[in-house]
Amino acid sequence: MNDTHHAAPPSTLLDVARQAGVSPSTVSRILNGTARVSDDKRDAVLAAIAHMKFAPNQMAQGLKKGRSMTIGIVVQDISSPFFDESLRGVDDGLKGTGYASVIVSGHWNAQEEEDRIRLLLARKVDGIILLSGRISDQSVLDFSQQRPIVSTGRQIATHNAIGFKMDNEYGAYLAVRHLIELGHRRIAFVAGPSNNSDAAERLTGYEKALREADIALDPKLMAEGDFHEASGMLAMNHLFDTQQQFTAVFAANDLSAYGVRLCLYRKGIRVPDDISLVGFDDLPGSSYTTPPLTTIRQPLYDIGRIATEALLALINGEAVQAAIPPLELVVRETTRRVR
Repeated sequence: MNDTHHAAPPSTLLDVARQAGVSPSTVSRILNGTARVSDDKRDAVLAAIAHMKFAPNQMAQGLKKGRSMTIGIVVQDISSPFFDESLRGVDDGLKGTGYASVIVSGHWNAQEEEDRIRLLLARKVDGIILLSGRISDQSVLDFSQQRPIVSTGRQIATHNAIGFKMDNEYGAYLAVRHLIELGHRRIAFVAGPSNNSDAAERLTGYEKALREADIALDPKLMAEGDFHEASGMLAMNHLFDTQQQFTAVFAANDLSAYGVRLCLYRKGIRVPDDISLVGFDDLPGSSYTTPPLTTIRQPLYDIGRIATEALLALINGEAVQAAIPPLELVVRETTRRVR
C-alpha cells in the first residue's frame, strides 16, 4: 500500500490574520507599510507570517498599485560578455523585489532601439534600463514621460530619467600612460567605430597621454575596428601590411585585444616580450588569456546593479543616490618595460 503525501496548501492573508488575531485589512496595510498599529499587533502579524511561511503575491500587490512588476532592459548585443556582466548585476539588483525583467536587443541601431522601447512600453513595463545605445538624449527624455528610464553611457538627470556615464577618456589615458611609463613611444591604437561616442572618447584619451609625454601623434599607427575580435585581428594585419613599427598596442576594448593577440601569435610575435598589449573593459575572460591581459577595468557588474537600484527608486518616487565606481588600470602579464 502506497502512502500519498499531499503538500499543504500555501498560507493566505486570511490565515495570517486569524493566527495574529487581527483583520485581513490590517495585515495588508502592515505588508504595504501603511498601517498605524501598536507594536504588539505588528509583532503578532510578523510572527504569524514567519510561522506560516506566508509569501505575499507580488503580482497581485503590483496590480493593486497599477504596476506590472516587470522592467524592460535594452541591451545592444545579447551574445557579448560585456552585457553579460551588466545583466548579472541587474539580475542581482532585482532579487527579492518581486520584479521580473524583459530583455530585448537594439543591435547598436537607434531606430531599432526606439522600436524596442515602444514594444516594452506597450507591454506596460514599470520602467526601462537602457544599457548603452545610439538613441539621442532627447529621445530618452521623451520616452521617460511615459515610464522611468535609467540609461548608461550618457549624462542626464531629471525626475524620471537618470544617466550613468563612465569616463572613457580617462580610462584610455590610464592605459596609454601605463605604456609610456614602461618606456614605449611607438604605441599603436586599435580604435573603436568612428560613430561611437565611447570610441571617440577613448581616442581622445590616447591622444592626451601622447601629448603630455611630448610624443608626436602618428595617424599611421591608428587602425579602426568595431569592438569585435575579428576587427582587432584585421587592424593588426593592416598595421603589419603597411610596415608600421611599434612596441606596444592599446586596443579600445578587450574583444579587440583578443583579436590583436591572435594576430601576434600567428606571426610568432611574443607578448609581452616583443610587443606589449593593453585592452579596455576587463571582461571575465581577460584574466584567462595567454598571457592574462593588462586592461582598464569597467565595473560592469556594478553598472547593472546600480542602474537597477536607481530605476526602482524612480519607480517608487524616491531620490536616486548612486554613483558608479571609477575606472582603474589592472596590470597583468601582457605589458613590460620596453627593451
